[in-house]
Amino acid sequence: MSKASLPVGKLPLSLLEKLLRGLPPGDPNILAGPGIGVDAAVVRFGEQTLVFKTDPITFTSENISRYLVTVNSNDIACMGGIPRYLLVTFLLPAGSTTPASVEELFSDLRQACASMDIALIGGHTEITHGIERPLAVGFMIGVMEEGRAHRLRDAGPGDLILLSKRIPIEAVAVIASEASHRLDIDAQTLAEARSLIRDPGISISKEARIAWDHGGVTAMHDPTEGGLATGLRELALASGCGVEAYRDRIPVLPIAEKILPRFSIDPLGALASGSLMVCCEEHSAGGIITAWAENGIEGSIIGRLTEARDMVLVQDGARTGLPEFPADEVTKIFSSS
Repeated sequence: MSKASLPVGKLPLSLLEKLLRGLPPGDPNILAGPGIGVDAAVVRFGEQTLVFKTDPITFTSENISRYLVTVNSNDIACMGGIPRYLLVTFLLPAGSTTPASVEELFSDLRQACASMDIALIGGHTEITHGIERPLAVGFMIGVMEEGRAHRLRDAGPGDLILLSKRIPIEAVAVIASEASHRLDIDAQTLAEARSLIRDPGISISKEARIAWDHGGVTAMHDPTEGGLATGLRELALASGCGVEAYRDRIPVLPIAEKILPRFSIDPLGALASGSLMVCCEEHSAGGIITAWAENGIEGSIIGRLTEARDMVLVQDGARTGLPEFPADEVTKIFSSS
């Protein structure tokens, strides 16, 4: 067994898959449990079905409350649930935390919860040694109105893969906030990049609900850490399929071309919250994209699931392996000079 340290970010998919194989059989009331690419757990309690999600915010300290509420809500929406309740753990750095900074943090949290109609029902806050920036961990509870879980394993060969908006919204916003002093761009462009967290925003709840309501959806997935490429891999592994992605159809934010090259960041491997992957039957794809467009949301067909379990990227007519990123590309801003 290798003793080399693991990179910052998610566990390698191969290691995570090995760890999950060792879990005992689940309770029959667990409709969606631990698995590669499973965005949230779904558990039946009698006549009620609840959705549970926990996720941290570690890459940025700016707008941390809004990030926390949104990323946890996104994963519940991917399962077809409605976010309702939130518990939060805040770990704050010793030596730099002030009463004013804590009050601002909680004010932002209340506003973020109110904007998404989510009730803050508890949590824990402490000042601790060993960290340099605030860390936040959310535990969110949602309800499943239709009483059934939408799982990645329900997707199958031939399903098209749709993408909402453009990539990588979250990565550009984080870089503009955390590494602005190293970007050779004008103030207006920098402000535009920072504002991406609000416009178009990193929430995918709206497009998720539109797609579910339209019909023909077999699964959804929220590509976050590791970017779109990692999200596609998770989608394929969870569904037991291969994936064929079309590079020239994957829309990238124009502003990303002004920011990502500074750190040699590949947009396919950078934080992608704000975009939603939807697997659907081929005959439903056009209707979903049209419904999105009617609500001001851009949509694209970026690939399909295949029976052959290969991870393929088609670019300029050539078929190559879908790139694999051992760590999110955004981590480069913490090591580059």
